[in-house]
Amino acid sequence: MVKTLIVPLPPAQRIEVMHSAEVAMARRVARQLAEAVGIDPRSCDEVALVASELASNLVKHAGGGSLLLVPLSIPPCTGLQIETIDNGAGIPNIHLAMTDGYSTSGSLGYGLGTVNRLMDEFEIIPRNEHGIHIVCRKWVSGHSPSIRPCPVEVGIATRPKLGFDQNGDDFVVKHWLGHTLVGVIDGLGHGEPAHLASVAARNYVESHYDLPLDALFRGAGIACRGTRGCVMALARFDWEREHIIFGSVGNIDARVIGNSTPVNLIVRRGIVGLSTPEAHISEHAWRSEYMLVLYSDGVSNRWNWQDFPQLIGKTATQIARDMLHALAKPTDDATILIVKKTSR
Repeated sequence: MVKTLIVPLPPAQRIEVMHSAEVAMARRVARQLAEAVGIDPRSCDEVALVASELASNLVKHAGGGSLLLVPLSIPPCTGLQIETIDNGAGIPNIHLAMTDGYSTSGSLGYGLGTVNRLMDEFEIIPRNEHGIHIVCRKWVSGHSPSIRPCPVEVGIATRPKLGFDQNGDDFVVKHWLGHTLVGVIDGLGHGEPAHLASVAARNYVESHYDLPLDALFRGAGIACRGTRGCVMALARFDWEREHIIFGSVGNIDARVIGNSTPVNLIVRRGIVGLSTPEAHISEHAWRSEYMLVLYSDGVSNRWNWQDFPQLIGKTATQIARDMLHALAKPTDDATILIVKKTSR
């Protein structure tokens, strides 16, 4: 349930949406309030699109309803909350409705999956008798592109299962001021269904990379509800504090190389998008001499770093490629991601 601790900035606006004219009003008011709370111009466009889609859904699928726009202040964050409440028949298949591009009755066609991806928080709350209650939020981003050289390099090697064109594995790499986020994602199965699941998770994470890891897993779980689901591991590096935050759901394995005291990156079993369990989140100290290895289950787990003496001093990309060549299983998609001190 979305927390109710909110402090309005400009006054909240309630719009009773019954006809298409109110859809245009919702779009206009949402943009104005997003600008007022300091949301960046591109995100203001996205907020306006979300308000338009939700209001359009009220007209086309529920016979009308209420749309509430509430500026938020929850120190140190500010943002905008959009709520819709209707008395319609509800959503017969929430999983399908969460798929990007799903639409009925001639609506915009973006679907609730895209609403989830564009907003930072999203929740569908079934009502006791009829209709649904949707709550979503967009926060002002306090991050900007990094102007410092990143102290690490990231290398990725990936390939689909032999005989398949589409890869069910995917990955995330994002750098911003003093931070780096990396992740490996494995869609269940192989081929196009697995590919669609991993892409859904990756799109959400890339659009919300600066949220806390637990929020990234929750949002990716919603994004994957119309798919087979996936497994995922994410690692966020804070270079100022010299630590790493690690989270996982599923069987993406993780090892830290070069440490005298083992860094125990716990992997929590489960599936993102199918009754997703809470990710196991842990924090650990990070040293410049360490190297992180993330890899999907298409890579053999029977290896030691000592097996690859020829890779010492190589770039992250060379290490990932050579390890994948040596360890990838022919019966599965396979991905290795390396994070190490830059070799430049």
